[in-house]
Amino acid sequence: MPTLLVLATDGSAQIAESLRRLDVGEVYFDLHHRMLYATDASNYQVQPLGVVVVRDPDAMEKLVAFCGKHKLPLLLRGGGTSLAGQCTNRAIVVDHSNHCREILECDVAARTCHVQPGIGVDDLNRWLKMHAPGMFFAPDPATSAQATVGGCIGNNAAGARSIRYGRTSENVAALDIALSSGERFWIGPGTADARARALAQAVSRVVEKYAALIRARFPKTVRRNAGYALDMILSQMDRGVAADALDLTGLICGSEGTLAAVLGAKLKLHPIPAARGLAIVSFNSIEAAIAAVQPILNTGPSAVELLDEVVLEAAAGNAQTRGYLDLLPRAADGLPSAADGLPRAVLYVEYQDQLEESFERLREVAAGQPMQIYNDQGAVLRAWALRKAAEPLVHNLSAHRKPVTLIEDNAIPVENLGQFVAQVKAIVARHGTFASYYAHASVGVLHIRPMLDLHEQSDREKMQSIAVEVADVARSCGGVMSGEHGDGRVRGPLLERFYGPELMRAFAEIKAIFDPAQVMNPGMIVNAGEIATLVQQLRVHPREAELPWPGVRTYFDYSDQEGFQGALEMCNGAGVCRKMSGGTMCPSYRATLDERHSTRGRANALRLAISGQLTIDQKPAWHDPQVQETLDLCLSCKACKSECPSNVDVAKLKAEYTAQKYRAGGGPTLQAWVFGHVRLLNRLAAMMPGLANALMRAGPLRALANRVLKLAPQRTLPEFAPSFYRTARLQAEKHSPAVALYADCFTTYNEPHLAHAAIEVLQALGYGVRLPRVGCCGRAMISNGLLPDAITTIDRTLEQLRPAIEDRRVLAILVVEPSCLAAMKDEWLTLKLRTPRALRQACADKAMLVEDFVQRRWDHHPIPPGIMVDESGPPVLMHGHCHQKALWGEESSAGFLHRLVGSRLRVLPSGCCGMAGSFGFLREHWEISQTIFAQSLGGLLGEGMIVAPGTSCRHQIRDATGRRAVHPIEVMHAALLRSHTSGNHAPGSRLNVMNIK
Repeated sequence: MPTLLVLATDGSAQIAESLRRLDVGEVYFDLHHRMLYATDASNYQVQPLGVVVVRDPDAMEKLVAFCGKHKLPLLLRGGGTSLAGQCTNRAIVVDHSNHCREILECDVAARTCHVQPGIGVDDLNRWLKMHAPGMFFAPDPATSAQATVGGCIGNNAAGARSIRYGRTSENVAALDIALSSGERFWIGPGTADARARALAQAVSRVVEKYAALIRARFPKTVRRNAGYALDMILSQMDRGVAADALDLTGLICGSEGTLAAVLGAKLKLHPIPAARGLAIVSFNSIEAAIAAVQPILNTGPSAVELLDEVVLEAAAGNAQTRGYLDLLPRAADGLPSAADGLPRAVLYVEYQDQLEESFERLREVAAGQPMQIYNDQGAVLRAWALRKAAEPLVHNLSAHRKPVTLIEDNAIPVENLGQFVAQVKAIVARHGTFASYYAHASVGVLHIRPMLDLHEQSDREKMQSIAVEVADVARSCGGVMSGEHGDGRVRGPLLERFYGPELMRAFAEIKAIFDPAQVMNPGMIVNAGEIATLVQQLRVHPREAELPWPGVRTYFDYSDQEGFQGALEMCNGAGVCRKMSGGTMCPSYRATLDERHSTRGRANALRLAISGQLTIDQKPAWHDPQVQETLDLCLSCKACKSECPSNVDVAKLKAEYTAQKYRAGGGPTLQAWVFGHVRLLNRLAAMMPGLANALMRAGPLRALANRVLKLAPQRTLPEFAPSFYRTARLQAEKHSPAVALYADCFTTYNEPHLAHAAIEVLQALGYGVRLPRVGCCGRAMISNGLLPDAITTIDRTLEQLRPAIEDRRVLAILVVEPSCLAAMKDEWLTLKLRTPRALRQACADKAMLVEDFVQRRWDHHPIPPGIMVDESGPPVLMHGHCHQKALWGEESSAGFLHRLVGSRLRVLPSGCCGMAGSFGFLREHWEISQTIFAQSLGGLLGEGMIVAPGTSCRHQIRDATGRRAVHPIEVMHAALLRSHTSGNHAPGSRLNVMNIK
């Protein structure tokens, strides 16, 4: 077994002990945690000295003073979504996103609120919607779902609507800061604090000394975020603001944590517009789109955003964003288009208030271009979701040749955008590659991503050359290389080339005023190093030698991701998995707010472990206990497979890692074997279900099971029933159209009434139902890492299903349990089975949920189901299964229920229920399982009938609330029974579904 690294040999143990005595929060100096914080959303990987998850702002103040006193480098980090590498450093990393999330005060009359730095931007705006209706915090970076307010201040984040609302610096009223000297005070316009006034005077002296160079060298663009914002200070001085009254908040914004720690912020709020509308305009070239920007700006939009064909084609390959493309007007007839008729570029043009007049002006200036206008907020939100996903989406285009964060932040005067793009295209083409383009076109900020493989030395050389050449072009076009993403590691070394040595001295003097100990995020902006450092300490090449990626004989096929290594490197660090609302990803992160329990944390842990970066001998760490702990709270909900724009499938990688661990030595645990072979256990118990239920409810046998399998004693166990195969009653098929019903583990031995209900509904609709004698789908084996067993079992089950798959008279293979259907449509296609791929694909194409089949063929059943719905009853509350949401959508059940209950249906905006198969049965998972349920679902279960397609979800709801949730097919079955009882149905007549309660 490889030797694990535990602590660095640089005195970190002593530092860690000192920090624990300081009592500032959770202190982690083990290698695993340090490496989880070694990356952000950039190309870089730098192992920090240690990690501190600070308890509160007062603790952060103590920590900053301690590091200043002892000359310990310090990196303050929010959501870790920075693109330029400024959140990676050989320093003590401070994570404020876990605990420092409070909203301390909101003054609606003054339009301000006082917040701690760890609150997320979207989280803040959700709070304001409830407690300060009509107000919002305006900066809206693409990462607003996962970015913290502190991170936005550090990066001076802006977003799509900055043309209307400005950057973070224009939306900050005052800042509570701590300096490495140990001082803490507020800064803002005209502050009365003597320390702040002295600081302002010192800054004014530097700015006055370099005023001529600032006027000559600083770009005049609307957006700029390179170096320190000395031009903002000079502007105040030109307006006659006294030296000791200068507002220094604009200097802190965009300083990348190099000057001070932000412990709190008073933010400016804006009224929510009465109306917002969005027009999407299509173009047949990016040049045509850019040429249209200036005329469109004359119409007064609140946002103008650009997406090119590379982004749109990436969206077409993503399950979550593919549907959003229907919102785009297609390319004009007879003109060239991208794949599938997609436009080669689109502009999003948003207006606020006076929408009709604004759209009319837009029609005039964009005459002849395909255009679609949306006022419906649902469609508008879907369109913006596509725009916000642009950056991580393009990372899914290739596993190795990635869209590199390099020249992705140029800010150019809008009138010079066309000239700039033409020159950049020529540079990129000369280096033998291409780039994606998306932009805040309204303010001339272009996000350009050249496709490079940084594993290759030649492409690393191209990276450096492209960076230098494009920075020079940006300057020649009157712009700057960074409009909002900052300098960090990727542009810091280019600052002197842009500003010159004199202004670099000015930046150094400013840093010395704020940070005399030189400990705040050292090496960013000031002393950034030579240009050659641009291609050093890269994530894919962190050592001088190449990473020793092992040749692993995998159980899954990763060819669609260019191999196992490609799959492990798919996560780009964007951190979409850290969002706190919407969708399902990531349930355990939302419950813990712990980086290691985010999808990004798990993907990082797997990449590091398998590439040998956690062991001295650089071999895969299959038995690393820290990695196993990080993976432990993954519920395998599969939300990341669709909601992560890069489609990082952690459930699949976790199963692979676990199986490889078993192969490397030790084999599966008894717990894993038992839960993985649940069908066998259910079948045995179903032989004498009454006795089995009595024994397992309580008493010695349940106590033994609790001890041996580590079950939560609070959790009830599923009831066993006689095997469905023993009780099924099938009508003669005759000449009816046929369907096959797949009897899964739980429907067969725990809930056979669901299969009976499905059969009776299908037969009432005129179908002949076949019941193949099949084995397990392998879902439980896959989730527990028993991949060799799963492969053998699935091959056998596919052979048993072959007649139904190949018989054209069988219209569909119908499944009651969504997780089993997920296995058929996902893992059955990617595991290395013996069964030919064509047969597996045919099975996946034919398989669907039973209620989905009824809904899709509603008007074409042999016996049509006429509907008369009484909509006066209580609501019908539907909670979708995670796998259903991730792989094909909850409409597969919701559409069916809507046919039956109409407007009484409420599809709950819930995430994961917290049960997730065997996950919620375990003692160590009980508490988090309940937390996930309470966060995601518990507060949504009001009055009415609860409908849940998943057996785990129904079990969790019953244990948590005492209420029984039903399967969708039970709703229709109950209606059929009432119809028969009331005499409203006769064979061959239309079915009447009456008064479903």
